[in-house]
Amino acid sequence: MTSLTEFFVKHEDDALKGVIHKNSIIKRNIIAHMAVNGECTLSELTKELHISVPTITKLVQELVEENIVNDLGKVETPGGRRPNIFGLANSAIYFAGVYVGRDNMRFVITDLQNNIIVEQTDSDFELQDRMQCFERICSSTEQFIATCGIDRDKILGMGLCLVGRVNPDTGRSYKYFTSSEQSLREILEERIGIHVLIENDTRARCYAEYTTGKAKDESNVLYLHLGRGVAVGIVVDGKLYYGKSGFAGEFGHIPFFDNEIICSCGKKGCLETEVSGIAIEDKMCREIEKGVNTILREQYAQRRTIHIDDIIAAAKNDDNLSIELIEEAGEKVGKAVAFLINTFNPETVIVGGNLAMAGDYIMLPLKSATNKYSLNLVYKDTKFRLSKMNENAGAWGVAMLIRNKIIGL
Repeated sequence: MTSLTEFFVKHEDDALKGVIHKNSIIKRNIIAHMAVNGECTLSELTKELHISVPTITKLVQELVEENIVNDLGKVETPGGRRPNIFGLANSAIYFAGVYVGRDNMRFVITDLQNNIIVEQTDSDFELQDRMQCFERICSSTEQFIATCGIDRDKILGMGLCLVGRVNPDTGRSYKYFTSSEQSLREILEERIGIHVLIENDTRARCYAEYTTGKAKDESNVLYLHLGRGVAVGIVVDGKLYYGKSGFAGEFGHIPFFDNEIICSCGKKGCLETEVSGIAIEDKMCREIEKGVNTILREQYAQRRTIHIDDIIAAAKNDDNLSIELIEEAGEKVGKAVAFLINTFNPETVIVGGNLAMAGDYIMLPLKSATNKYSLNLVYKDTKFRLSKMNENAGAWGVAMLIRNKIIGL
């Protein structure tokens, strides 16, 4: 084996055949098993992977010599010979995750056990549908990979997630940077030189939430992202649900309202036009211009703009207008969530995004409206909780997804 990349990232036209090819697949299965189940003995691997003891012993020893697996010594047993236990050497393999948001970029490096090793934020960024902006994303990503302090040969893949409609299979965004004949994935792979996965930001956050915070009995989960836009991530039977073209979860573009507000998608009456962070920002600006009192009046006079984070902070500082706007959004989105839980009957609904930081100001009206408009049998079986993740959730989640893809989970 000349490199970890050659070991993990195999192509359909790979010339590797016969015993070498078979052993390579078994090694990847060993790594995948340890990544999911943790430390194990040779006999446990033999039983789980249905491979002979001599073969498992030989291949695990090779992985130890390649510094991918550690021999952790003898394990205590009730009697008889004490077997050796083996576990992954997390410092052998890493993955990168990049989140491209509307007003910031976030970068992480994770190890085989999904631990964040390096993290970085670029707050001086604005997402625009121009190729100059995509060039900025490429150059910033290249710089992060080059300066993160991790040997580039050990970074086996990178996931990049961004807002809007994204198809991981084609590697394209269908909202941003659509003018190039090459997919975003192809361009990034050429620029950075490692395997790339392009993903939707809400699905990436959803996967991070589900993976790090799930209860043992949770296999059907909805992640409701209330940021400057609105979307859902869907987990069905423990797996992310994508739909036919990879666009499942565009919840914010369901026509819930009979209004004349034009949504970013070009249609009128979408859920986003009333309950998204952008909608709340617009309402706050209009109310200030009408003369309604708020502690944000002076800030608006100086900047001529208000961010949803400012409104949440004002609500926590007992600003009545901010509280009213957040509670109004919570009630409206709660009615829409009733539709979701009646349809999916999930174990849990996780609420994340900027608006989740509003706490009870958003959750109490949301849950009250959901209870009012959903079927009682469905509502009483559904748990609601706020996101436990920080701002790195998208980058972390997409790093987990590229890890799973490469090691075969």
